[in-house]
Amino acid sequence: MSSVTERVKQQFGPTAEAYINSSFHASGPDLALLVSSCGFEGTELVVDLGCGPGHTALACARHAAQVIGIDVTPEMVAAASALAAQRSLSNAEFRVGNVEQLPFASASVDVVTSRVSAHHYSDPGRALSEAFRVLKPGGLMLISDTVAPEDPAFDTFFNAVEFLRDSSHVRDYKGSEWMRMLAAAGFAPEMLERFPLVLDGADWVKRMQTPPEKVAMLKMLFAEANPAIRAAFEVRTDPWGFTIPIGVMRAVKPA
Repeated sequence: MSSVTERVKQQFGPTAEAYINSSFHASGPDLALLVSSCGFEGTELVVDLGCGPGHTALACARHAAQVIGIDVTPEMVAAASALAAQRSLSNAEFRVGNVEQLPFASASVDVVTSRVSAHHYSDPGRALSEAFRVLKPGGLMLISDTVAPEDPAFDTFFNAVEFLRDSSHVRDYKGSEWMRMLAAAGFAPEMLERFPLVLDGADWVKRMQTPPEKVAMLKMLFAEANPAIRAAFEVRTDPWGFTIPIGVMRAVKPA
């Protein structure tokens, strides 16, 4: 198991409850677009990668035949299973597993989803190749994730603050990088939409249990950021916070 995977497990095990109760993770505008873009007919098998506490899988379960959520963190899988039982959704199940080694036969899945988890994948190319492998010809992959700006300085700043807040962060990829990675895996990709996600700084670091010394460093980075960066991320000081882009992407496995 990779060191990145171990860090993700260590980071997200103690914070599972916070992600169950996060309003964005439970009902952000990107989730509605992701689900509607799947074009469900009610017969589909869906696999949700990096399912976390199950919000995306359970939203899909209301429209598909069966949904299986995969996550490396046992506490997240337990939380998702409990949420499915609470909502009486018997067609959703959750398993501990790695997105880079999916336990499904080739060409056996109709839809693969991944929502705000891909920036934790240690090898996104391998994860995308696995998604491509398990999808049937004509199958769909829907991804929603934090997307870095194309400007190199803004990209660097964004990923620096993400890593300071959460040491299991790997990378927020640019939209152009996503299109290249999806195409390299064999998909025909498109960026459907970008949403601004307004973050309250105190809540953002509390959810991840960021140590106080790193919170202080984050506040310093925001305070000392140049005017262009402050404008790009809509940096606010009282209460402190900023705005980040969420991109929703759709990728088709050619028939």
